[in-house]
Amino acid sequence: MPKAKINGVELFWEEAGSGDDVLLMLHGFPLDHTMWLDQMAHFSKLGWRVTAPDQRGYGQSSHDPTEDNTMDLLAQDAAALLDYLGVKKAVVMGLSMGGYVTFAFYRQFPEKVRALILANTKAEPDAPVARENRYKLREVVRQQGSTAARDVMLPAMFSPELHQSGGTLLDNLEAIMVRTRPTAIISTLPGLAERRDVVPDLPGIGVPTLVIHGELDQLMPVENARRMAQANPQARFVGVPGAGHMSNLENSAFFNRAVEEFLAGLK
Repeated sequence: MPKAKINGVELFWEEAGSGDDVLLMLHGFPLDHTMWLDQMAHFSKLGWRVTAPDQRGYGQSSHDPTEDNTMDLLAQDAAALLDYLGVKKAVVMGLSMGGYVTFAFYRQFPEKVRALILANTKAEPDAPVARENRYKLREVVRQQGSTAARDVMLPAMFSPELHQSGGTLLDNLEAIMVRTRPTAIISTLPGLAERRDVVPDLPGIGVPTLVIHGELDQLMPVENARRMAQANPQARFVGVPGAGHMSNLENSAFFNRAVEEFLAGLK
């Protein structure tokens, strides 16, 4: 598994497949690249070179715990990774926080973007109450560790039915959250709270864009995603039935087919 000093930190990433068609996958908060393993296996078999990094502080990537993980900084890491790998252009796919980083990536490095896939994310900034709650969670994580973030977020990550029934998906996601470094969560919460409003930028996105969203998302209402797609003439919207916030996991078959159809249209 590759790891290198990139943009001032040791970044870890996993790759599958090969070729000139590159799909960069950016994970959500507070997770790591392993949330994409199903998609890595699927799309690498279809001729895509799939790259999934652990963003700084997460998984096996290092970070400076005194520095805030802004969305711009995380996007700069991703761009530097593509440079390190010799990739000039990629389809960039991000889920939730990964979507915020995808927006920041496109704003800073449009020349590196072939297309965008925005999964279970939103363009709006945090409302004041949500912003305040992030800073409150930051202090609780300082005192109690990563389990505090798990307790707040895990109940809303899947559809209510899946969360009530439990099972492997829930257990696996909980394990990722619990092993995430508290310092990474602490460093990232201000970056999430203070991220910019991307709504004014939506009409100007000039590359093909897929907005894909779990129809039962409890964290980000699906109606917001529909409006986000409507604001950009380059975008199309796909709702993932029976899935909550982690739509790539809860209904991976549908998610993969929708993304596969979108990617096929780029070739």
